[in-house]
Amino acid sequence: MFRTKRALIPYLILAAAIVGGLLWHESQTGPTRARRPAAVGGPYQLIDQDGNSRSSADFRGKYQLIYFGYTFCPDVCPTTLAIIDAAMDKLGSTQNRIVPIFITIDPERDQPVILKRYLASFGPRFVGLTGTPAQIALIEKEFRVSAKRQPLEGGGYSFDHSSVIYLMGPDGTLVSYYDGATSPDDLAKDLRQRL
Repeated sequence: MFRTKRALIPYLILAAAIVGGLLWHESQTGPTRARRPAAVGGPYQLIDQDGNSRSSADFRGKYQLIYFGYTFCPDVCPTTLAIIDAAMDKLGSTQNRIVPIFITIDPERDQPVILKRYLASFGPRFVGLTGTPAQIALIEKEFRVSAKRQPLEGGGYSFDHSSVIYLMGPDGTLVSYYDGATSPDDLAKDLRQRL
């Protein structure tokens, strides 16, 4: 009988560790239902690819699919914009409820005329936005975008940057976000469910 009770000790220790871990986790995070959504996004005032002043208020009432990148990006940015474009094609008339927006992280090079030429490769529905370095730094902070300028051998520079597609609701608040490597089918499917 003593041997049977000793055999239970490891299981009791394991159960105590699990309960203790759950209680500690709950004390750190609080109940799931009480959590507030992450504060991502905020109002902005920038310049579009046609040289017009555009603000976040211009898009109220529509969903915004926002991606941060730069026109000199060799691979990630054009791939992600192509994914967004292909997903929008799959939505049919529902796509009219969404505005795909490309915000540059490289305002020094990405002037409106450069954005216009670049975005023409992805169709007419994209809105490209640029601004002063201070305006871009502020919106990067509001959207929690990571963008670090890296010098290139032989001159010039590139950026190491996060690759996140943000879905903002008609009221301008974050609805969801997607990894830049999501497939057009998966993106379209999720958008269809949320709209």
